[in-house]
Amino acid sequence: MKLVAGALLAGSAGSISAAPQLPAAAVIPLWPEGVPDAKPGLGPEHVDDGRTSNVSEPTLTVYGPAVDRPNGTAVIVCPGGGYVRLSTQREGEQYAAWLGTLGITSFVLKYRMQEFGHPAPLRDVLRAVRIVRSQAARYHIRPDRIGVMGSSAGGHVAASAGTLFDHPLGRTGAELDKVSARPDFLMLMYPVITMEAPAAHAGSRKALLGANPAAADVQLMSLEKQATSATPPTLLIHTQEDQTVPVENSILFYQALTRAKVPAEMYLFEHGSHGMGMRAGLGTASDWPKRAEEWLKARGLLDPAT
Repeated sequence: MKLVAGALLAGSAGSISAAPQLPAAAVIPLWPEGVPDAKPGLGPEHVDDGRTSNVSEPTLTVYGPAVDRPNGTAVIVCPGGGYVRLSTQREGEQYAAWLGTLGITSFVLKYRMQEFGHPAPLRDVLRAVRIVRSQAARYHIRPDRIGVMGSSAGGHVAASAGTLFDHPLGRTGAELDKVSARPDFLMLMYPVITMEAPAAHAGSRKALLGANPAAADVQLMSLEKQATSATPPTLLIHTQEDQTVPVENSILFYQALTRAKVPAEMYLFEHGSHGMGMRAGLGTASDWPKRAEEWLKARGLLDPAT
C-alpha cells in the first residue's frame, strides 16, 4: 500500500479545501465481484525494476494530495509499456507524486494487457473512472473533476476512456455501469493513438489486437477516428525525437479534436526520447510539467473546491 506523505494527516472530513483523511486501504480492486474473462492459469504478477507485467488482478493505488493544498481534482494515471508491461514507477508513481504537489489526488491504474488483449484495458480504465466517481465523497474529490492521464500505450488507454466511454464493450452488466465513465479531462504523454500505418506503434497494436486483427477492431481502436464533441478537453505532449511512437499520433488526435471543436492544447518539443517521463536535461521538453500545470490552472482544475 502506498500513499504520499500528508495523505494520512487529519483534516476536516466535510471539506475538500481542508487536508483530507483518506481511507486506510490504499489499493482498490477494480473487480471485487470477479475479473471479467478471468484466466486462472496466468501465474503470478511480475514486478521488476519499477515495471509490472502479467497483470491479472487490476487495481487502483491511491496517492493523496499535498497536505496543505487539496483541491478536489483527481487524476487516474495509466502507465505505459506497449501493452506488455507497465512503467509503474516512472510513469505512475512519479507522476502521482508530482500531481500531489499540485493538490491533486491520484489513482495509479494497474490494467490488464497482452495476456487478455482487447477489450480488457478499455474495460479496466472505464471501471476505474466509475469507481473513482462513485467514491468521490470518500476520497474528498469532485465527481466533475476526474481526469485520466496516460503515457505511450497508457496514453492509448487514457484516450480510449475519453472517446469510448459509452461503448457497450465497456460494460459488464454490473450495477456500477450506471455511473458515467466519461473523464472530465485528458492528459496524454507521447500517446499511442492510431492502430493504422504508417504512424501505428506495431508492438502496441500486436499486444492489444493480436497479430492479425480484425479490420473493425483496428478502426475502433484508432482513436483519432473516435473523437467527437463529447470527448473531454485534452492536453497532448510529444517530441520530434520520439523514434518509438511517432509524433504523428498526437498530431492526428489534435486534428480530430479540433474538427470536433473539443478544447485541446498540444506541445511538440524538439528533444526528448520516448518514455522521457520527468527527466531533466532534455531542453524545453523537461519543462512540460510547468506547461501542464499552467493548463490545469487555466481550466480551473487547481482551484480549491468544496
